[in-house]
Amino acid sequence: MSDHLAHAERDDSPEESRRVRLSRTFDEDAELYDAARPGYPEQLYDDLAELAGVRSGSRVLEVGCGTGQATVPLAGGGCRITAVEAGPHMAAVARRNLARATAVEVVTAEFESWPLPKEPFDAVVSATAFHWIDPAVRMAKAADALRPGGALAVVRTQHVRGGTEEFFVEVQRCYERFDPETPPGLRLPVAGAVDGSDHAEEVARSGRFGPTVFRRYEQDLTYTTSGYLDLLRTYSGHRALPEAAGNGLLECIAALIDRR
Repeated sequence: MSDHLAHAERDDSPEESRRVRLSRTFDEDAELYDAARPGYPEQLYDDLAELAGVRSGSRVLEVGCGTGQATVPLAGGGCRITAVEAGPHMAAVARRNLARATAVEVVTAEFESWPLPKEPFDAVVSATAFHWIDPAVRMAKAADALRPGGALAVVRTQHVRGGTEEFFVEVQRCYERFDPETPPGLRLPVAGAVDGSDHAEEVARSGRFGPTVFRRYEQDLTYTTSGYLDLLRTYSGHRALPEAAGNGLLECIAALIDRR
């Protein structure tokens, strides 16, 4: 999440014409996704408790649970969770990861067409998934799922400038070579330039929620060559490339890392 409303292109704003196709790529290798994707900072769960009332005993609807990166900590905190996941392989891994959580149900369904239960939820949570839901449906249906006074919590992620900055400048050449949709000269934004206004505006247009509150969490993560390539293999844009281009891109990136 970001508390700064400047303007920088976001990672999680797929073109509508590609949204459905890209959203389905994650289910192609759910085991890799589960192994490679990092979890979320502990402070996020403290803020969910403070701002959205997500705490022990809360009835939570999670939209797009993936393999359970956020579901497992929420279940560990005592929440009663219904987790809706469109990908059958992702949902199966989530069930395995949550096998000991007796108050969690993982439902394999597309949120847009899933019938809401009669009992409303205290909170709707969506971690790195809300942008894959049909924008014509997501706000209204999330609101319909909530009890009066309930909260919608949307977690978004964005790659920002930092870490080994020279590498991320050099790797741009790999992307420009193998991914024709890469804008020339693309550079990662600084954290303070990440724009969250699109979400705030969507919430306001819906007329179903109160004012949006933002929190930001910044992390530096260190990877081996193989670990970083595995992470990239879980991203929809990488997975959607033709096989030759995708392999060429990863080989180019690996060579850059190994030369450092």
